[in-house]
This record gives sequence, C-alpha cells and structure tokens, in this order.
Amino acid sequence: MFLDTDLDVGRADLRDASSDYLRVRARTLELTRDLSDEDMLLQSMPDASPTKWHLAHTTWFFETFLLQPHLPGYRCVDPAYQYLFNSYYDTIGERHPRPVRGLLSRPSLAKVLDYRARVDRAMEQLLASASPDVRAGVTIGLHHEMQHQELILTDIKHALSCNPYAFTGFGLGAGARSSEAPDTGFSSFAGGLVEVGTDAEQGFAYDCEQPRHQVFLQPFQLRNSPVSNGEWLAFIEDGGYRRPELWLSDGWSHCQSEGWQAPLYWQWREQQWQQLTLRGYLPVNPAAPVCHISYYEADAFARWAGYRLPTEFEWECAAGTLPLRGHFAEADRWQPQPAGPEPGLKQMYGDVWEWTASSFSPYPGFTPPAGALAEYNGKFMANQWVLRGGSCATAEQQMRASYRNFFYAHQRWQFSGLRLAR
Repeated sequence: MFLDTDLDVGRADLRDASSDYLRVRARTLELTRDLSDEDMLLQSMPDASPTKWHLAHTTWFFETFLLQPHLPGYRCVDPAYQYLFNSYYDTIGERHPRPVRGLLSRPSLAKVLDYRARVDRAMEQLLASASPDVRAGVTIGLHHEMQHQELILTDIKHALSCNPYAFTGFGLGAGARSSEAPDTGFSSFAGGLVEVGTDAEQGFAYDCEQPRHQVFLQPFQLRNSPVSNGEWLAFIEDGGYRRPELWLSDGWSHCQSEGWQAPLYWQWREQQWQQLTLRGYLPVNPAAPVCHISYYEADAFARWAGYRLPTEFEWECAAGTLPLRGHFAEADRWQPQPAGPEPGLKQMYGDVWEWTASSFSPYPGFTPPAGALAEYNGKFMANQWVLRGGSCATAEQQMRASYRNFFYAHQRWQFSGLRLAR
C-alpha cells in the first residue's frame, strides 16, 4: 500500500532511519510546546481529536505495527492502549468511539508522554538492527505521524476557537502583510494523454496515489494564483451566501442549516472582517489566499466567478512542471501568506489545500493490499472530494505532485482553499 524503494539497508541507512525517527517524533512534541495540559484534552467536534490522543495514537502505531511483530520480547506498555488509541483499524480490534475521545481524561498527559518515551526507547533498539521490512514500516509510520502533526494544528485551532481568550502567546508570527493583488492571469496547458499517479520506482507514496496510469485531458488553463481573501470579500458583498442559484443543492442546504456567511473563523469585529489565526484575531489580509472553506463554497465561488474547479488530474499535470517549493508547516506561521511577484503558476504547493472537482475514487487497477495497514485509504473511497498541494500546516516532506488528500464536501476546519480553471 505504501511505496519505499530504499530497501538495501546498510549501516548508513540505519543511522538515517534513526535520525529521521527522532526528528519527526521531536517535531510532534515541539508543536505542542505552547499548549497546556487542559488544551490537549479538548475535542470540539467529532471530526477533530484531542492533542493528547494524537500523541498517543501515533505512538500506538509504532508499537502495534513495528515493535510487537518485530522486536523480540517486546510487551505492550498497557494493553488498554490497544483499545483507546486505535483509530479505525477494524482488523486490529475494537476501538474507543471517535466522537468521545475528549472524554478520555485517563491516562493522563504525563502517562501519554511516558508512553511515547518508552516506545521511542524500544524503537531505538529495533532500529539498531532493522530489516528492510522494518525500515519500510518506519517510513510509513513517520509519514503517518506527519499527517497527525497537521491534524494537531488544525484540530487545536478549532478547539481553541471556542475560547475567545485562548490565543494569547500561542504560535509564532503570522508573516508580513502585503497589499499586492493576486495574479489573476491564467497559464495554458495543451492537455492530451498524460501520466498521473505514481509507481514503486518513484519513491514513497500512499496506496491511493497508485498505480501510475494515463488519462486524457482537453486543453485547459489554471489560474496563476489561488483565490484571495479580497476576492472572497467581493463574493460576500455580492450576496454569494444568499444566492441559491450559485450553489449545489446539498451545499445550499448546508449553507442554510449551518448559517454560513463567510469562511470558517471569519467574524465581523470592530467594523471589519477579522480572521482567527493561531495568534488570535487579525484583520483579513486581502492579498492572502482564502482558506477554511468547504467544497460547496469553493464550487459556488467558481460558478459566481464564471469559471470552474480543476480536476485533480489537471492540477497534477500542471504541478508536475514545477519545483516543490512553497510555504509549509516548517515556517511555523500556520497561516497562508500572500503570493510573491514571480510570473506564472505560484503557490501550487503549501499555503492552502486546493479543492478539485474530482471525487476520491480508486485509480484503474487499484487493489488494496493484504494486512491491517490496507485499511489506510481504500476504505474511505466514497462520498469525498480530492484536495491537492498541501498547506501552511503540512510538512514539506509529505508533499509531492501525486499526493491526494480528501475530505467531505461540507468540512471547513482544514486549511482548504481553491484555484480556478477553465
């Protein structure tokens, strides 16, 4: 289900694996440095999980899939953790219901951190003489942990949004403001028969990105920059949230029932639109990409603007021509930044995940592999939409042109935006 071709494991490879393991695990804890014990227990909605649970679940992953089967004599730190910190692996066993993870006051945060430390020490032993299968499993586990690092940021932002005084001193600078207008020009692509997805010789990837295959694209154009906050303000002022003709039927129902009037975390304060960031409320920056919008909102905006959303294959075809460069989580800003002045396609990677018009479906020839880890993506290939490109909360190491993220059409708490196509 995952691809990692670096399986000729020598001493240097083992040192690299150990170094990568320690770096990624340390980064997870670094992201929690400004959070209190109470913060890390919060669960504000069923779609999100408490920070404490993320810390425990990523540890459970290494214990369950690497230490138990591969380290002789290893015994679980606590058998109860197998139930408490399983996410959705039905083949592993029963699990605690996701919507009530915030009720797990025990084990304490101190015990969860001790759990992490004990598993890390055991992993150090395992990595001292790792087999190719173990090294491949560590690669999977580290990419899995980087996904949860992103969720730690998005989930705690939603949780702390419920407390108007929660953000004093949290996070780092949100970056310089800019009045530079976004590039509303378009770049053209000839289309034709193109290859998308990935195969084993191209390095690590998730199961849903394979196999590599051909698709036919009509000639198309992608806008050079994502849709900006300033453009979204124009959509609001033109009644975008009050005009049912712009919306898909199910989207209009959500808009009405949930009272959408602006992107998530926008509020009208002090006679202006302000946006909640991990530093608190700041005035909306018109030049920055809009984010925290649903697929339904993105689709309505595209219709209002006279364009459409790109397909995921158009997006991948265009992104494959560019270097992997962008504003990712490593910048510690965790807020989309305005585009630079360079011509042509920009911000394809980082800043905001971009909704596409493609449903999250299996590629031709996709077959879920055997084993517990086969539950990773294949079981979710229904009723969700693909996003591409990563965000300001995504680890740069996670990103590649073929990476497919996916969410339900109504979900807004991720750093999700859009780019127009025609």
